[in-house]
Amino acid sequence: MSAAQAPTADGQAQGPAVRPPRHEVDPVLTIEDLSVEYRAETTVRAVDHVSLTLGRGEVLGLAGESGCGKSTLAYGVNRLLKPPAVVTGGAVRFHSREGHVVDTSVLDGDDLRLFRWEKISMVFQGAMNSLNPVKKIRDQLGDVFATHRPSMTRRERVLRSGDLLERVGVDRNRLLAYPHELSGGMRQRVMIAMAMALDPQVMIMDEPTTALDVVVQREILQEISRLRAELGFAVVFITHDLPLLLEISDRIAVMRAGRIVEEAPAMTLYTRPQHDYTKTLLSSFPSLTGAHGDFVRSGSADLADSGGER
Repeated sequence: MSAAQAPTADGQAQGPAVRPPRHEVDPVLTIEDLSVEYRAETTVRAVDHVSLTLGRGEVLGLAGESGCGKSTLAYGVNRLLKPPAVVTGGAVRFHSREGHVVDTSVLDGDDLRLFRWEKISMVFQGAMNSLNPVKKIRDQLGDVFATHRPSMTRRERVLRSGDLLERVGVDRNRLLAYPHELSGGMRQRVMIAMAMALDPQVMIMDEPTTALDVVVQREILQEISRLRAELGFAVVFITHDLPLLLEISDRIAVMRAGRIVEEAPAMTLYTRPQHDYTKTLLSSFPSLTGAHGDFVRSGSADLADSGGER
């Protein structure tokens, strides 16, 4: 009997066994019933009892309109929220490849500082705003190593920083440049290099291709896919651009008004969306081959014609 076949109670083979999803077998990050409020004159619940699991090496897309709570969720996972934002419930647990489970809510001080970037890193919205405009790229990448790898010499930091730039497709000579001397795509690549510096197991990318033209977007997406395959980190990819997520993600969670309204493998969500809001998001993007609003129908036909490949 083939190893791919599952036996019945009487020992007879009944066909290929169904492999459980990666995030169930080997999770790297679990979010359990997380809630976040902004407490001002009026209290706003930005994240409302959200539960998600990220598999090791998986790309989980998080889609939704502006203001639905996507970035607040990302900041909550990485303990980056500041007042008036308050985590009011739930838990975030990191499952290390070494077998340890870390409850991020109990981390504080140096433990929290060391956890960030080394275990979970983040690529923030707006690379130009994330980079220090008066410091050279060399110094900004070097700061990561100076903080987290204090035993490294200055020469080692520079060499490692140059290697990181080349890994994301930027010439190491750009270490001597200031952020304003780089194009938008290069600045975004620098941010990705910085997020990769300490070999994290999870990378959260918050709108990493916003404000970039479509050609540069394509290059960035290809770079992310290549690096993920090469290094094995998991990705939470946040954007309002659902078609973009369909291309890069293994699974997609759709968020609306602070809640996850639908979660499914990318192909399933693409061809058989269940929630009305997901259908609305899909239909809001025009098809390249049909009329406005035909995204789902033409997309399904294109998949059928291509044998189901994206």
